[in-house]
Amino acid sequence: MPKTHYYGGQAVIEGVMVRGPRTMAVAVRRPDGTVALKSEALGGLYTGLLRRVPLIRGVVVLWETLVLGMRALNYSARVAAGEDEGEVSSAYIWVTMAVTFVLVAAVFFAGPVLLTGWLEDILGGTGAVVVEGLLRLALFLAYVWAIGLMPDVRRVFAYHAAEHRAIHAYEAGRPLQVEAVRPFPNAHPRCGTGFLLTVMVVALLVFTLLGTPPLWWRLLSRVVLLPVIASLSYEAIRLGMLVERIPLLNWLLKPNLLLQSLTTRNPDDKQIEVALAALQGVLAAEKGAAASAAAPGPANVCGGAESA
Repeated sequence: MPKTHYYGGQAVIEGVMVRGPRTMAVAVRRPDGTVALKSEALGGLYTGLLRRVPLIRGVVVLWETLVLGMRALNYSARVAAGEDEGEVSSAYIWVTMAVTFVLVAAVFFAGPVLLTGWLEDILGGTGAVVVEGLLRLALFLAYVWAIGLMPDVRRVFAYHAAEHRAIHAYEAGRPLQVEAVRPFPNAHPRCGTGFLLTVMVVALLVFTLLGTPPLWWRLLSRVVLLPVIASLSYEAIRLGMLVERIPLLNWLLKPNLLLQSLTTRNPDDKQIEVALAALQGVLAAEKGAAASAAAPGPANVCGGAESA
């Protein structure tokens, strides 16, 4: 049965977040073994016109992934710890995102410039930039591998695989039950991990084309051009969704799927149950949102235009 919309999500602490076209849902295992489920409607930037404009939608999607992911992560941390399940302050999210952005920009983008700048006299400008890009990619892979050694992160990676298996089952039209979900693979072609890998590759290409301007401009460009690189990477991922349907070109997706061997672990049945709860929660929320949108409001009753 073909699906009108694609669903996706991410793993959180002892849980899974799934995002639909108009809603999102987070399911988290409480310390007492029960599952907390929270769903909410999305609007504004998350569902607006900009999300459908090529080259702009990549920045929008990256932004919403950070914001919604941070909110879901903070919610899951409180639920998993048995604490209050209320909303976290927006100020806390903003500060956390700012610190995260600075660290990512410094370590993965500005850092390689400083570490490889001395190679320009040896390899030439283009050679130094290529080595910079390869070092950035190596740092990313090393980081993913290293955090995967931590027991708590391995559990998050298992929930990551559970989310993928649930999405696979839904897209295949299988029953949303543990037994039906279990046989599906851990990797999924539309995984956000693949987006990060694409960002690293696109960054290498873009920065190589820019050449070797003065060091201060190279450092600034690595940060300023992040939204541009995110946009180009997102468009590349969308092209990859077309490739997914062409068997002869499926090999282009292999790096993405191989990388997911680092970011997924085999989930147990309880973890799959949580992923299914999140998916079923967002499907129910989407059904409710569609019914609300179709129901006549006061403006329709009066014969006027429906408000957005």
